[in-house]
Amino acid sequence: MEAPTMLGARQVAPDTTCLESYFPLPGLGMLPVNAFVIAAQQPVLVDTGLSMLRDDFLAALAETIDPSTLRWIWLSHMDADHLGNLQQILDLAPEAKIVTNFLGMGKMALREFDLSRVHLLEPGATLDAGDRELFPVKPAYYDAPETIGFVDTRTRVLFSADAFGALMQAPAEEAAAIRPEALRDGLTTWAAIDAPWLGVANPEAFGRALAGIRRFDPTAIISGHLPVAIGMTDRLLETLSGAVGRGTPAAPDHDSIEQLMARDAA
Repeated sequence: MEAPTMLGARQVAPDTTCLESYFPLPGLGMLPVNAFVIAAQQPVLVDTGLSMLRDDFLAALAETIDPSTLRWIWLSHMDADHLGNLQQILDLAPEAKIVTNFLGMGKMALREFDLSRVHLLEPGATLDAGDRELFPVKPAYYDAPETIGFVDTRTRVLFSADAFGALMQAPAEEAAAIRPEALRDGLTTWAAIDAPWLGVANPEAFGRALAGIRRFDPTAIISGHLPVAIGMTDRLLETLSGAVGRGTPAAPDHDSIEQLMARDAA
């Protein structure tokens, strides 16, 4: 896969549709880049996709829902792959509010977004989407301090932002369809890239964070960077436990990157 690809819209859990794309990483495989639509009484869009796939993303969104009916845009964090089409969606959804926290709002100000559209999610607050609440949770790991995941109280689906992301060699409809060893390697490699501090984290402290996810007992784990994981909570948590405290991996140097890109191009 030489360029980012949009696969379209697909229902992955009750009331939940994934807007699914993949981004190639030379020599490593491909990374899923997902956004989600929650068919709540007050419809919610979770993240806004890659700007380089804007036309395809907006088309997939329109196939799923009339964008003008969106009431909430939940931004898990302010990285480009989650923020890519925000302004275009705000133009299509004039009644939608952006859900973020104080630090997220600050980063939006640095990008000159209209802060009058922000619904500031304060510590301890939940988001009322009409027929359900979205209960904020801090993901087990993250690459941006403003990151907020959540549990949908109606479906008990956990939206985990970057956590549980995995590099893949081919698209898959569900995480369970990925070979166990490939999923393990993809999860641990992506965790080392996206949250290198896990390599020096305290295993006991991280274990407590994972135990908190187990207590939620989610019906599914939905990540921005993994196909939907249904009935796999224990397996994902055990895999991530093995990624902690193993040191920080060395990043590839300039020559290595050029060789990988040349090999992929060939």
